Amino acid sequence: MVDQSLTARGAATRDRIVEVATREFAEHGIAGARIERIVDAARTNKAQLYAYFGSKEGLFDAIFSGSLERIVNVVPIDATDLADWAVRLYDEYLRRPDLIRLATWARLERRPAGHLVEDADRLDDHKLNAIAEAQAAGTVRPGDPFDVMAMVIAMSMAWSPVSNVYAATAEEPPELHGRRRDLLRESVRSAVMTR
Repeated sequence: MVDQSLTARGAATRDRIVEVATREFAEHGIAGARIERIVDAARTNKAQLYAYFGSKEGLFDAIFSGSLERIVNVVPIDATDLADWAVRLYDEYLRRPDLIRLATWARLERRPAGHLVEDADRLDDHKLNAIAEAQAAGTVRPGDPFDVMAMVIAMSMAWSPVSNVYAATAEEPPELHGRRRDLLRESVRSAVMTR
């Protein structure tokens, strides 16, 4: 029989590693992240980290996969109102800028072209199906559902931490975020919605 306190401690250690490593990878990228800093801040050791994740790359993969799942679950798509979906994505980037930074590091260091993740790991089938259904109903402009989704996501990232123009923060005045949300909502409506 497994001691429950050992299981709980193991889970707590794994959670600490993930939390610390998320910050480390978001700040320094895959190549720049240091296992030594992660284990020190997580109050563990390399052997334990490698036992859970196998390698530095395995740790990044687990964190990156979790960040993609978080976005899907926390900001579910509503293809009948892609403008609202874009605004909710904008808000999530303000709450969790590290998620966008992780995706950017994955793009820069792993997949400079094509889809950000391998086809087998993609989580966008339900989004694409929802957009296709909205297109069939006449509420979303015709075209490749993936291209429509990519356009909406790109618009939602206009002020994200990886913007090459301006990176917004949650600490900015609420009225500024309100103006951006209004502009984003109207821009998405104009670009992809038919009614």
